[in-house]
Amino acid sequence: MPIDRLNGIDLYWEIQGTGPRLVVLNGLSGTIERTRAFTDGLAARFEILMLDPRGLGLTEIPPGPYFMADYAADVLALVDHVGWSKFRVFSISFGGMIALELAIGAPERVERLALLSTSPGGEGGASYPLHELPPVNTREGWAAVVPLIDTRNAVDPGVQVPQQRPIHRRVIRSIRRRLRARRQPRPDPESARGLAEQLEARRLHDVWDRLPRISCPTIVGSGRFDAIAPLVNAENMVTRIPSAELHVYEGGHLFFMQDESALTEILDFLDG
Repeated sequence: MPIDRLNGIDLYWEIQGTGPRLVVLNGLSGTIERTRAFTDGLAARFEILMLDPRGLGLTEIPPGPYFMADYAADVLALVDHVGWSKFRVFSISFGGMIALELAIGAPERVERLALLSTSPGGEGGASYPLHELPPVNTREGWAAVVPLIDTRNAVDPGVQVPQQRPIHRRVIRSIRRRLRARRQPRPDPESARGLAEQLEARRLHDVWDRLPRISCPTIVGSGRFDAIAPLVNAENMVTRIPSAELHVYEGGHLFFMQDESALTEILDFLDG
């Protein structure tokens, strides 16, 4: 799929599947390639539009700083480019922060909104300050992130979380392999800068006072054992988004890979 000049940057995007039009916004450092195993399943039910966010993957790494409004403007430029006047949004974590800016800034265009494992910022609660941790491509960084993904992992990444679904166990095994590795691959300086800009935009994220502007039906999904985007942040969001409903699942930050009911409920909601 193409790289096009949109909103002042060279932006990489893909479209696939058939069905209702769905923009997919992934979590921190989530490129199309890194999340393909998951997003391919969404394309069985929706026509999905994905992009590598600015600073990541095959998209340009422009000079910073970046703000959530910039990421949302990139998405709007893309949907205009492909001719979508209205669409639905499936968003995870960092992608949920972009989705909030998108639904606030262009409420007439977002038909349905799924906000998973995310936070509003400000008085409504921010997600964990990942910018304060060691880089995730180091042993120390991974060791710090594991218990945040699911608090049942405690301080020992070797602890087996009960009733994990197989896909989540694969994620945890991948993390453990990184922890055991003597050397970690390090990104090139420009890619590292792109991720740092993303972390800074995440740090500054705050839509709390503007949440009532979201007008579309919204599902807010939260994992009971998520320490990155705690449940209380989701509870706060639904008090200010007029048409929001809260769904709490048995899992952590990746609850949609752990709780068997989660993805079905969320996709049924988006299908409308």
